Amino acid sequence: MSTKENFYLRHERATLGTIMVLMTLIFWEGLERGWWADALHPVLGESAERLQLERIFISSPTLVASAAFRMFFVTGEIWRDIAWSALGYGLGLALAIVIGIPLGLAAGWYRRFSYAIDPFLSALNATPQVAFLPLIVVWVGTGLGARVLIIVLLAVLPIAINARAAVRTTDPRLIKVASSFGAGDFRLFRTIILPSAVPFLLAALRLAIGRGMIGVVVGEIYGSAAGIGAMISQAGSRFQTDKVFVGVLTIVAAGLILIEIVQRIERRVEAWRPPVQV
Repeated sequence: MSTKENFYLRHERATLGTIMVLMTLIFWEGLERGWWADALHPVLGESAERLQLERIFISSPTLVASAAFRMFFVTGEIWRDIAWSALGYGLGLALAIVIGIPLGLAAGWYRRFSYAIDPFLSALNATPQVAFLPLIVVWVGTGLGARVLIIVLLAVLPIAINARAAVRTTDPRLIKVASSFGAGDFRLFRTIILPSAVPFLLAALRLAIGRGMIGVVVGEIYGSAAGIGAMISQAGSRFQTDKVFVGVLTIVAAGLILIEIVQRIERRVEAWRPPVQV
């Protein structure tokens, strides 16, 4: 096997992903510049001829990159929106962690407590939490509190549910041995339950990061004067498609960075994950 083949096999995932992204960007750029108008005309008819004229609706990678450079490094207008969104997101995610982890661990450990809160967890899990946004606006207004609350509602469920599952999948033999030596609930939690639950909690955090991003955008679009979501909404109403894509890609980049950080931590504690019985 040649050196090039070995390199490809080692980096096959990154290579194929990069090729597909580049092909998509080239196709998108061609739509805006009219490169594919003749080829698409038999399929789309007159719509293909209008592709070159309707730049305002589709933008292009070069226009988005130009807008991003201007917003980040020339005017700097996006930094205020990023700071505003990061504040609400950080507070909401932190509250979801503080609420979700103890709630889930307690539900997994205490059977009667689990029976008591199961109807609420199941109902919230089956309900799109964004449906509560009008009520949240009535209760706390359209400021920071509304955004934090919707983020908490979206992010707390995966954390609580995974925390409960983590307790229930802990090896019962370890608990029996520790209990036979007189270990109390606090010692069991500290020495057995929590180490076993860490991989599950990190997996839940990855889910919570994505759901929290949804809360940021929805909360700011619904009623906020600042933030990435508000910027996307305002740019869309003005047909500034390039700015809309800059806002969307900023959210995507932030989510990917946070998820990558959690995944790196998760790989370091992979040895704590209990073996799966097939």
